[in-house]
Amino acid sequence: MKKFIAIFLSALLLTSCGAEAVTEEQTDAVSNATTTTAPEETEPAASSEDLESEPEAEAETPEASGSKILVAYFSCTGTTEQIAEWIASETGADLYEIVAADPYTDEDLAYYTGGRADQEQSDDSARPEISGSVEDISQYDVIFLGYPIWHGQAPKIVYTFLESYDLENVTIIPFCTSHSSGIGSSAENLHSLVSDTVTWDSGRRFSGDATESDVIEWIESLDLPESDVSEVSQVGVFNFETKTVLLNSGYEMPIVGLGTYSLSDEECAVSIAALLEAGGRLIDTAYMYGNEAAVGEAIRNSDVPREEIFVITKLYPTQYSNAAEAIDDALERMGLDYIDMIILHHPGDGDVEAYLALEQAVADGKVHSIGLSNWYIEELEEFLPQVNITPALVQNEIHPYYQENDVIPYIQSLGIVVQGWYPLGGRGHTSELLNDETIVAIAEAHGVSSAQVILRWNLQKGVVVIPGSSDPDHIRENLDLFDFELTDEEMDAINALDRNEKHDWY
Repeated sequence: MKKFIAIFLSALLLTSCGAEAVTEEQTDAVSNATTTTAPEETEPAASSEDLESEPEAEAETPEASGSKILVAYFSCTGTTEQIAEWIASETGADLYEIVAADPYTDEDLAYYTGGRADQEQSDDSARPEISGSVEDISQYDVIFLGYPIWHGQAPKIVYTFLESYDLENVTIIPFCTSHSSGIGSSAENLHSLVSDTVTWDSGRRFSGDATESDVIEWIESLDLPESDVSEVSQVGVFNFETKTVLLNSGYEMPIVGLGTYSLSDEECAVSIAALLEAGGRLIDTAYMYGNEAAVGEAIRNSDVPREEIFVITKLYPTQYSNAAEAIDDALERMGLDYIDMIILHHPGDGDVEAYLALEQAVADGKVHSIGLSNWYIEELEEFLPQVNITPALVQNEIHPYYQENDVIPYIQSLGIVVQGWYPLGGRGHTSELLNDETIVAIAEAHGVSSAQVILRWNLQKGVVVIPGSSDPDHIRENLDLFDFELTDEEMDAINALDRNEKHDWY
């Protein structure tokens, strides 16, 4: 399952406009770009219910035979970013953020104060400098161009973007965000900036309360050329058909798996056999679980090719002082030639040095991807500047009673995949969660179990799940999450259950 996708992604760097909208016309946001680099951005009896996972050579790029789509956008407060991401997700497009070399501040964006934005919008010759660029823009046949409405027009940095490239024979589909102003002349005034061979769509304006359904409905109304871009996965975007996500390390990881916390050696053998037989391919273990050897043996004894199985293990803080030896010991205990991912179990003395040892293990081919467990915003802000490889994964406690709704989008904005342990609440708390009347009602509406509803809720939030179980029936049930979908209203109802109630000390 570890198909190594062509482009090796060394990092996803993001930036921030650092400003809030001051008037109703100046609404929107910041995001990551997949085709450029930019400064980092900060924006604001065992069963599936009681044995959950605890904290804990490039290939050639396939050539697309169809059309390729780019979503290019400028954003400062959040709205345009969200619309752009929905468009990219629906169309399989590449995503590029137009980033100001000199980021906008709150003062810059304050309307009618004579500030920077006012000055630029009143100066026809203003062309704010852009940081970064689109690589080989000629490969794109369609460009969605997004921006907030400023004084009734597109920000002048959008003019800079269009004039920076020789655009020939492409279709540009503009979209804008505002509370009241329509797209109006803002798009028409951009036409003269590009070649006459460019085809312009009339575009669409979205308000701040636009939904993903609104965006999808609009896209379905467009006469877009057939695109092959969706055949190449995007980093961090869940593919519900293949049931995988592309990590920033270039490897694909399943989005549903098995946690082995508290499983004995015998239980590991039974559970992993049931997982693999049912089509599951993601297994999570750790040095502190004491079952790495059993996990490795179960993998070696299976008929599933090793390259289809994704194995995660963890180094405990007691191992950080000699992490290189700990990595070798894990390989030996598991009897594997490589480990798909090793993560640090939680912050501790020497964690930076231990992570650097993981980086070396990647260079040596012993480990494919590396990550962290139980790191939150404050810990990540301190940790990341000290290392060289952006973690591919951060694994934290996440369930309806402890949702981390500030942490998840922050981690994802860095191009890092989020994985949840205790997805069903954790031992001693699972029964209450599975019998929550809101979740039970949703489960009954879909004809599924409460556990399946909770796991599907995680997936729709972009969170990989690793519920633990020694019961083959529960293991199969926990994988069966792709024949139903929660509505926006059902997602909101579960989101409303958040108590900020952590069930473990990490």
